[in-house]
Amino acid sequence: MDVEERAATLLSTAEECVGGEDELLTLLHDKPSPICFHSFQPSASGRLDIAQGVGKVIDVNKMIRAGCRVKILIEDQRMGGDLSKIRTTGRHMIEVWKALGMDLDGVEFLWSSEEISKRAHLYWPMVMGLARETKVVRLARYILHPNAENVKVDQLWEPIMRCADILFLDLEADICQMGMDQREVSMMAREYSEHIEGASKPIFLLHHLLPGLKEGQQKMSNSDPYSAIFMFDNEVDVKSKIKKAFCPVKITEGNPCLEYIQHIVFPWVGKFEVLRNERSGGNRTYVTMEELLEDYISGALHPGDVKPALAKAINHILQPVRDHFKKNSDANCQSPV
Repeated sequence: MDVEERAATLLSTAEECVGGEDELLTLLHDKPSPICFHSFQPSASGRLDIAQGVGKVIDVNKMIRAGCRVKILIEDQRMGGDLSKIRTTGRHMIEVWKALGMDLDGVEFLWSSEEISKRAHLYWPMVMGLARETKVVRLARYILHPNAENVKVDQLWEPIMRCADILFLDLEADICQMGMDQREVSMMAREYSEHIEGASKPIFLLHHLLPGLKEGQQKMSNSDPYSAIFMFDNEVDVKSKIKKAFCPVKITEGNPCLEYIQHIVFPWVGKFEVLRNERSGGNRTYVTMEELLEDYISGALHPGDVKPALAKAINHILQPVRDHFKKNSDANCQSPV
């Protein structure tokens, strides 16, 4: 790939590039193998949603193809939660990524508890420095809590520690990939990097957030098993969740089934196959999201067509994970949930 092709590949993972395309092109021209930072925060529930699993593999493999070296920080050290259970979830996630075909030769996994313990004398002063430079009103924007009186102190520390994680990894992160909900963190990290000697100002590629499967759910929730497809869902689970998912006729905005097709199925499979009898329009294979949306808006494609096809596609994508945990004793064939 030339520099423009590498930049296009990286930008295809993002809904927004904080720093801009010109800054990204300059970085790729000056640094053939930039370091890209990803993070994963295991939940005590043990649930791993499809964006954390399949979505992460899609993005990481694109970054490796674009010449990046990827560091994934597993955030096992956060205030509260059973550390042992959180570590178990983190190890399961690595096995999930392996089963899905993540290019592990280009990936380095780091555990935040280990990295912080090794260099606590550097990490905590950075955290305190960020805290001194950040106003509470800015942290409140990150939290988006409707009632300020109920905000706990550890919630205010969360964005500060995320910034510190990014800037702490040997001060090497050139590109950071995070969700759109982390935009405030990206701006804080870029601003604070100017005060750290030897630190570069990272470019942030902010990816799209999949909504929950229920009507009105703007994002998935690990605490709600029916809000998302999770990596250890069996075939029956997937079919049941998709069957109940919000999928309004002829409406594309806020339609989680269509979002799953666009951001999971098409990037993974490259097509979307609908099987139906001739009276209902016959079989149809979509190779672009644009033609699928055109048919959906017109009514030529009905939710009754979309849902079984989507469930089948997702089960196809998840099957290697199921097989991996069933056959590989080292991976532990039992789900962490």
